[in-house]
Amino acid sequence: MDKPIYQAAWFFVLPAFLIVVFNAVVPMMTVVNYSVQDTFGNNQFFWNGIGWYQELLSPSTELGGRFYDSLGRNLLFSAIILAIEVPLGVVVALSMPRQGWTVAACLVIMALPLLVPWNVVGTIWQIFAREDIGLLGYVVNRVLGIPYNYTAGVLSAWVTIVVMDVWHWTSLIALLSYAGLKSIPDAYYQAARIDGASRWAVFTTIQLPKLRRVLLIGVLLRFMDSFMIYTEPFVVTGGGPGNSTTVLSIDLVKIALGQFDLGKAAAMSIVYNLIVLAVCWIFYTVMTQVDADRPKEETH
Repeated sequence: MDKPIYQAAWFFVLPAFLIVVFNAVVPMMTVVNYSVQDTFGNNQFFWNGIGWYQELLSPSTELGGRFYDSLGRNLLFSAIILAIEVPLGVVVALSMPRQGWTVAACLVIMALPLLVPWNVVGTIWQIFAREDIGLLGYVVNRVLGIPYNYTAGVLSAWVTIVVMDVWHWTSLIALLSYAGLKSIPDAYYQAARIDGASRWAVFTTIQLPKLRRVLLIGVLLRFMDSFMIYTEPFVVTGGGPGNSTTVLSIDLVKIALGQFDLGKAAAMSIVYNLIVLAVCWIFYTVMTQVDADRPKEETH
């Protein structure tokens, strides 16, 4: 006879659920309300329907042009940092020791960048990369002889924010990959040694397949965070020089607080959020489907 399910446990979850609803759903509905209205000051709003969305999604309008330009910069930034941080994090995880006192030391050192707040990271790199007093700027300009000024050069600004993000977040991929490597049973490595497998063969046939799910989680986390990045590039470059590093989040703040166009900013934030959810859902669906098809291929 089956035991009855204890339904009273739901009451312990209810307070947390209500807090999530209050902190997430209510502000979201406020933003949706602003996105379909316009205001001319004095806290008076007028119905605008889908007007802001039509203007936002049309490349021929000023708002639409700004949106697509910022979206392109966001996608480019996310693609660059994923292409760098994921392989680099795996390499770092493979290089970390598996036993001994050095394990704890390596884990602490790798976790240190993750403990630094975002605004502090931006402030550190803003000073570190300056060409007059910053160590990085001095080495690149004076020692290497390469022109470098992130406040005036577009390429220098992009290199600065990319290197800054790699320094800050590669540790996350490395720690996740290290945890995945530690979970692989020793029997796999013993069988590989008996077969005389090379180091590359061990990585491609044992370690990388076992890291698939861990890397999926890491890529999803890094994509969402990099696509919604705001504090670090805002502190370092302020979106400049010009608009070269103005991503969607920075442009959204400029519209909402700088121009006080609440309707345009609300519509952009809704579309922004939907893009993040859609891309994450597509990416997760594709990767999980590939992961599900792999056992079928191995059985044939």
